[in-house]
Amino acid sequence: MPQIRFTRRFSMAHRLLSDPASRCAVPHGHNEFVHVTLATGETMDFGGSNYVASFETLKGRWHGFIDRAVDHAFQLNAADPMLDWFRQTEPHRLGRLMVFDGDPTTEAFAIALRRKLDAILIDDGSPFHCVELILEETPTNSVIIGATLDPAERAWGAGSWMDRPDLSINDLT
Repeated sequence: MPQIRFTRRFSMAHRLLSDPASRCAVPHGHNEFVHVTLATGETMDFGGSNYVASFETLKGRWHGFIDRAVDHAFQLNAADPMLDWFRQTEPHRLGRLMVFDGDPTTEAFAIALRRKLDAILIDDGSPFHCVELILEETPTNSVIIGATLDPAERAWGAGSWMDRPDLSINDLT
């Protein structure tokens, strides 16, 4: 059966703490693309709808998550002191902070997005599964997540926001 691919563009900001001498230690942003490829073992409705599921059905909740939760979110390490600043100074913005156990690298972000997509597909009862997720940080840098996640990728932050089929991007409240 044909595989389905769709792409969404969004803007984000982050900073990394693990290497204080890095340029990435200063808050900065990227305009990114996430490309998702889905596959199914189901048979198309040949001569009828001529698909297994419509594009609208397959991408609806995923694009909603990207547009309403990820776009223009600020990604922070749970240990970042900026998190306390937001708690004390702008608590109304806590919902726009995407919080990671460790630095919010593109690699970590791609794994988190993949787990969120998996949760959405399962919750929808979709006959499709993700076979590839590409997170394009810049036109020259991308992270590719393949058909399966290894146990360490699944265990990292298990049960957190990234495993829920909702719009959550942190576990602050």
